[in-house]
Amino acid sequence: MAEDLAGSITERDEFIVTKGKNKKQLKCDTDSSAGCVSQRACVYCGARVVLNPITDAIHLVHGPIGCATYTWDIRGSLSSGAELYRNSFSTDLKEQDIIFGGAKKLAAAIDGLVNKYQAKLVFVYSTCIVGVIGDDLEAICSAASRRHNIEVIPVESSGFIGNKSAGYRAAGDALLRLIKPSAPAVIEKNNSINYLGDFNLAGEAWIIQNYLRQMGVELNVTFTGDSHYTALKSAPKAKLNIIQCAGSMIYLAGKMEELYQIPYIQISFLGIEDTATSLRNIAAALGEESMIVKAEELIAKETARVEDIIKGYRTKLEGKKAAIFVGGGFKAISLIKQFREIGIDVVMIGTQTGRKEEYEIMNELVDDGTVILDDANPAELEKFMMEKGANLLVGGVKERPLAYKLGIAFIDHNHDRKHPLSGFEGAINFAEEVYSTVCSPVWKSLNALGMKSGVANHG
Repeated sequence: MAEDLAGSITERDEFIVTKGKNKKQLKCDTDSSAGCVSQRACVYCGARVVLNPITDAIHLVHGPIGCATYTWDIRGSLSSGAELYRNSFSTDLKEQDIIFGGAKKLAAAIDGLVNKYQAKLVFVYSTCIVGVIGDDLEAICSAASRRHNIEVIPVESSGFIGNKSAGYRAAGDALLRLIKPSAPAVIEKNNSINYLGDFNLAGEAWIIQNYLRQMGVELNVTFTGDSHYTALKSAPKAKLNIIQCAGSMIYLAGKMEELYQIPYIQISFLGIEDTATSLRNIAAALGEESMIVKAEELIAKETARVEDIIKGYRTKLEGKKAAIFVGGGFKAISLIKQFREIGIDVVMIGTQTGRKEEYEIMNELVDDGTVILDDANPAELEKFMMEKGANLLVGGVKERPLAYKLGIAFIDHNHDRKHPLSGFEGAINFAEEVYSTVCSPVWKSLNALGMKSGVANHG
């Protein structure tokens, strides 16, 4: 199957397996194959999506205007306070800057922005062209930090240095610089947790914070949804880190365990099953009996509230087929379970940055015949969705046009949505969106007009 698709790009064979057919180990966590139009984002984009939700920071892109435009307000994250992060500032490098260097332009941009907005924190992102011309971001930012007596942090995110995962690491390094205490020996721990890998899309971090409060758990700071300078500086004081998006935050969590002795656990608040398991695991990790009791009470109350609603959608969706292509492996795993809750079979699943152990779990969860692929390109996604008769694709903004061109329903699980998909309330929203999208009469109308999608059983 993979061989038929790859054609001359034989390197892709190692990144595609079919459960029950291939015995080979899926290759992952490496650079994209030459000649493929990968669905991955660049290093700069990976860094920007992690850091952009920090609400009171100046986010300055050192590069051509297109890079700042591409990632403007990229996460759609909500804020309970500052709105400065909604701006996308750029040095707007031109031909002359590329020839003679952009250092003076960058320094002037930092000075102008700090004087205008009086921010305590500036992130300066490098882009592809900056990596080529060699502007010394470290020196420029250090000088600006001394001039203004604030934190000006370079983000080494030049696109040529790797893929999106490298951008996550660059963001992690920038965050480590930000949270580093001036006197590490005096860190006083409190009985709170940090929530890593949630970007407060549609207020999801607030939903989880409410659950934690009902359990008696204090949320110290979220990385990075609705976060701000002062809150992030307190991060080393937490007792436990929980990670929702492992792809973007596993590096940071590991470094915080090493530097500040904060253990971490991976959780997921997508779907009823994983939400309940995660709340139990948090209570158990903190080790207080009262939290364990309250967690069970919360799970019982919320499950009773939503289970009949979910069952109602399951009767309408039983037998439908879904394809998944998302950024991280842990989200993909949760989505398999969540589709199972509403009676939908996953027939294709892939990620941009999944790890070996995550693909092994996916392989255990899906049925024989399911295609599993890493770092897919549009041709592969199209082939397998049509071949497997998918009724629905779950992905991000880059996958939406592909689904609609094929006449397949689509759900955005990343940037553009305006409704929460986390927690028990998110499980209802997800089931409702799947039903209204997959069972829309538009697909029957398209098929009646002769649109070839390769998909059966719509409506």
